Amino acid sequence: MNFKRVNNITGWLVCIIACAVYIMTMEATGSLWDCGEFASSAYKLQVPHPPGAPLFTLIGRLFMAPFDPQHAATGINLMSALASGFTILFLFWSITHFARKIVTKNGVELTTEKTFGVMAAGVVGALAYTFSDSFWYSAVEGEVYALSSFFTALVFWAMLKWEQNVDVEEARGIKGHFTNADRWIILIFFLMGLSIGVHLLNILTIPAIVIIYYYKRYNVTNWGTFWAFVIGCVLTGVVQKAVIQWTIKGAGSFDVLFVNSFGMPFFSGFAFFFVFIGVLIFFGLRIANNKNWNFLKLGLWSFAFVILGCFSSYFTTMVRSNANPSVDMYNVDNPVSLVGYLSREQYGDWPILYGQDFTAQPVDNKITETYIKSNGKYEKNGRKIEYVYAPEDKHLFPRMWDQSNDQGHADYYAGWAGIGKDKEGNWERAPTMKENIGFALTYQLNWMYIRYFMWNFAGKQNDVQGVYMNNVRDGNWKTGIGFRII
Repeated sequence: MNFKRVNNITGWLVCIIACAVYIMTMEATGSLWDCGEFASSAYKLQVPHPPGAPLFTLIGRLFMAPFDPQHAATGINLMSALASGFTILFLFWSITHFARKIVTKNGVELTTEKTFGVMAAGVVGALAYTFSDSFWYSAVEGEVYALSSFFTALVFWAMLKWEQNVDVEEARGIKGHFTNADRWIILIFFLMGLSIGVHLLNILTIPAIVIIYYYKRYNVTNWGTFWAFVIGCVLTGVVQKAVIQWTIKGAGSFDVLFVNSFGMPFFSGFAFFFVFIGVLIFFGLRIANNKNWNFLKLGLWSFAFVILGCFSSYFTTMVRSNANPSVDMYNVDNPVSLVGYLSREQYGDWPILYGQDFTAQPVDNKITETYIKSNGKYEKNGRKIEYVYAPEDKHLFPRMWDQSNDQGHADYYAGWAGIGKDKEGNWERAPTMKENIGFALTYQLNWMYIRYFMWNFAGKQNDVQGVYMNNVRDGNWKTGIGFRII
């Protein structure tokens, strides 16, 4: 039996089932949340809320083209339905890839019965995800999550194709780093850059990609696997912070310098910055070729293509913002504004690994000047204030924290931890590290993750969200299976 042919045919049949279900059940118009904003942004190529979704709006506009204005939302809903259906296709092929490796381990022959088992695993896994609560919900409306899921599935499948190509090369006696198979990795980073123009979800595949690379290129050990995962997490942070935010921040600073100090037109410093980056990459590749530094070569090509994929779509955001459309969030008509747009500055900041609890009070503040494009130059138009907290008020892994000192959030944290107030209205104490970890486990992990996960694969009590923990009436996961011992 030809495994490749059976795998392709079965995968496409599953894809057709998923696409048909999503198209038949998709929203007639727009859902009551961001979908209306995204639909209107796509229809007239406008600028939605930070951090934007320029590639989503461009592709959405193509799907809207056959429809009149009254039915334009049908086009973007159709895009989500098809993107979700093709997500299921790549999920199926990813499952059968791993299932085949399992059944042919240690050189076991792939028989007809084993091929049937591999196909069955792919069909069950792919269709289980097809009809899961969260994925089906996002598949039928004009939101970014469907297209983002498609890019995520495509990127992970591409890494498995890289693994297959490495197997072929090794069978031919070709070994080492930066072989022809590594072109798949460069493609992956280009797709990842494009996907940033939809949603940031895709970069979460980086740890898995690093581990697959480690398992294929190195002798596997437990510590090696651990460090490969750590490196993957670090790379995820580098892409999110350095590649996406610091790069555009550097381009914005260059543009201020060129416009205000050198009297040059807007975007001149922006263009110079990326030309300069291109020159550095070019000479870096020459050095890597001469020294045979294959890791540097692969890293530079990957960096170049993630930058190309990301900012080729975000450049359209600045173009459209200069046209002053009706929806023009953050007024991103220049590189300096794009910095805050991509960084989501309007939502504020919060400590993830190290910082203060909700009981801490700021001891100082840090002021950063902000710029606006006006009268042919960048003029200071305001200040961004960041609060500074005492070192003794900071610790690792702060989970109970709110910069706005929102009493609703603070009271919720305090009620959970049993923290009261004194006569002056100040908190009696700060949360302990044990309480921070406990809150992370009970609220963030159990209530906000496991509950949603079980909605998809066990059952849902009802469609009422359920806002607080220990709510036995609304929004809990439920199997519907009762056990009774007689």
